Amino acid sequence: MSPFALLLGPPLLAAVLAAVVVPYRPLVGWTGALLSLSSVGAALVFWSRLLAGDVPTSGPGEFLRADALSTLLALCVSVVGALAAWLGPGMGEDDGYEPAQARRFRIFSSLFTFTMLFAVTANNVGFMWIAIEATTITSAMLIPLHVTKASVEASWKYILIGSIGIALAFGGTVLGYFDFVNMAGRQDAALHWTVLRASAAHLHPEVIKLAFVFILVGYGTKAGLAPMHTWLPDAHSEAPAPLSAMMSGVLLAVALYAVMRWEAVVNATVGTGFTDGLYITLGVLSVAIAAFSLVIQRNYKRMLAYSSIEHTGLICVGLALGPLGTFAAMLHLLNHTLAKSMMFFLAGRVLHRYGTTEIARVSGLLKVMPWTGGLFAAGILAVVGLPPFGLFVSEFALFRAGFSVGRPWLVALILALLAVAFVSMIGHLNRMLYGVPTAGVRTGEDRLWPLIPLGLCATTLVVLGITLPAPLETLLRQIVAIVER
Repeated sequence: MSPFALLLGPPLLAAVLAAVVVPYRPLVGWTGALLSLSSVGAALVFWSRLLAGDVPTSGPGEFLRADALSTLLALCVSVVGALAAWLGPGMGEDDGYEPAQARRFRIFSSLFTFTMLFAVTANNVGFMWIAIEATTITSAMLIPLHVTKASVEASWKYILIGSIGIALAFGGTVLGYFDFVNMAGRQDAALHWTVLRASAAHLHPEVIKLAFVFILVGYGTKAGLAPMHTWLPDAHSEAPAPLSAMMSGVLLAVALYAVMRWEAVVNATVGTGFTDGLYITLGVLSVAIAAFSLVIQRNYKRMLAYSSIEHTGLICVGLALGPLGTFAAMLHLLNHTLAKSMMFFLAGRVLHRYGTTEIARVSGLLKVMPWTGGLFAAGILAVVGLPPFGLFVSEFALFRAGFSVGRPWLVALILALLAVAFVSMIGHLNRMLYGVPTAGVRTGEDRLWPLIPLGLCATTLVVLGITLPAPLETLLRQIVAIVER
């Protein structure tokens, strides 16, 4: 069986099972969880084939293609999708969700995973756009899983702003297509990324610049880049924890993936200076807005959401700092995926116990839930970039890249903003961890087994902070060759 079928088939099958089995049974959830492991295995197969020098393809005209960039994103999406499948509602445990809510989560979370996996493996940039638009629909259905005025408003805000962004990305895609047709003539595979990349030197520089501006703003809206970020804190704070983990951990990365696909075309047409300037502008703005927003946060889920905006901005800055910067950005993307998905799952456990997302109403977390509190503290330390976690290494590599390309002022500015974020998040963490436990809150951990995969995420972050495995280094170098050549 094709590894693409093993990657894309399981989430579709899980969604169908959740839709047709009436009434909903926990077996549906367990089946979907087991199926999710197939997608992880397929992503690992892609990785092994790339290490052997083979780029997996499938379909007519290489419609599906998994080069190094696709494989990294497919691995991130499949792992976080598997975490959501195993730790999400509908597994037969008392998690506060009704059977109808569990069914809706299983249907649309599986479809959400499928659309993201399809987006990162479709060679055709038109179908990539369709898939990313579909991620808006599938994820918006889950934000108001618990129907409240705030959750419904957050869902509509997300749909409205996300749709405007994706419309701009469509405009950029159309401009790029017509420029290609005008310069190279009509071809059946005109929207295939490989064809666009091979013909990049013949495209019209001014047209492709304009197309990239539309694409960066459009997909950047989905990625949570400032100033198009306003939907993100509302959606993440109101969504159920597994969806927040998927949106923050991988949806933002998938949107950046689409930008990087077009970046490779634009760089081959006009050089890297144009995209570098745009990346630095939006990246620094995102880090600045997120850092100062963290100072005034009173909601720990919104705190994590603004932290995601900060790290998306860091990745954008890294993409503007040459080959070493791109290497650091992709390593940072992987580390952020692990850290932030873990943090949102842990935030869900805190919310389930305390019944609030207000930082001021959560105290004595280490006494109330020692294992959850310990992992939550480790996650915050990882997110703010302290050793021995992987985010420290990727941020250090990013700063080194800034010095190597002669931008010490940029490194100094980013360090100052990160210091603001660091002090703010550590202060919020201390308020939650220590003090007298909140009155009326029961002490003791429930369901210890979900902490095992979250602990593995933390362990992986430590490993990536100590060493960079050779297979991962090879994969990241292949991505640099795709984007920077």
